[in-house]
Amino acid sequence: MKHNPITGAPDFFVFARNFLHSYLANVRKCSPATITAYRLSLECFLIFLTTVGGRPRTTITFDDCTRERVKAWIEWMNTTKKYAPRTVTLRLTALRAFLAFSAAEDLTLLAASKAIADVKPPRITVNPVDYLTTDHTSALLSAFDTTTVKSWRNQMMLIILYDTAARVSELTTLTCSDVHLRQPAQVRLKGKGNKTRVVPINTATTDHLGPYLAEFHPDEEDSDRPLFYTHHHGKISKLSTDSVSLILNQAVTIAQQECPTFPGRIHPHMLRKTKAMDLYQEGIPLPIIMRLLGHTNASTTQAFYAFATIDMMRQAITVATPTPTAPQLTDSQLEALYSLK
Repeated sequence: MKHNPITGAPDFFVFARNFLHSYLANVRKCSPATITAYRLSLECFLIFLTTVGGRPRTTITFDDCTRERVKAWIEWMNTTKKYAPRTVTLRLTALRAFLAFSAAEDLTLLAASKAIADVKPPRITVNPVDYLTTDHTSALLSAFDTTTVKSWRNQMMLIILYDTAARVSELTTLTCSDVHLRQPAQVRLKGKGNKTRVVPINTATTDHLGPYLAEFHPDEEDSDRPLFYTHHHGKISKLSTDSVSLILNQAVTIAQQECPTFPGRIHPHMLRKTKAMDLYQEGIPLPIIMRLLGHTNASTTQAFYAFATIDMMRQAITVATPTPTAPQLTDSQLEALYSLK
């Protein structure tokens, strides 16, 4: 029953559960992580209504989704909770999506959806993307040697993380069946929203992967065995995202010893940004980089990676500024120019 049996009004919580567990999960086929993000956003709004608005959860209805309350909610997230602008934008987007869904299900809720449609989230400041230089990337990828099984695995993991520009969650879910070394060599990544994309890998990475697969995954070419694994209670299990971060930090410590200018601290996502920037500096068009990164919105790629570096700007200025050619002087003119008479 979608309506309150006493008042006859649409039941906020029934609509919310249908939105999260039926519409997003079964109609939109959203990933569990996406559904969780929407649920946390709606829960954030409910917490605001109960703690700031003094509304018991049992009395909350769609009438609480007014323009003024939503603006007050945004202010509360900005000032009291001190959420990052991107987090506030995500929370507001989730509430808008929920109210749009509810309005489509019940036209009496159309006014509530329209009321907050043009409420603006905080402006997001776009900073130049952080990425590693070529020397720093080389130092990081060569930090681990192959003298032990674990160091070999760690080196291969960092190479794949960089060359495929994979998210950490995509890296940890890679299986043997996702890797194809026959030309054109490629890796299949499972990204956000259960979307799969195929990413090419270069010859150097292929040369590393061949021996790695032969050593760590003999006769497991088409299996669902994790490409990068550890042993847990005697069983093979995939690496966690925390393990990847720990391995990266170990590589950073080693790289800093070999390269004093290496940054003090980096995170796994920086390798993804570095690969994107390296491609951008090589003149690869943004739409292709967008496909490599698995971005569905071109503005996402442009916002983070369409920054010209100092070297790129210097090169552009050099090309755009004509260099005056030296005048061709006759012998008599040259003699007069360099004479003391």
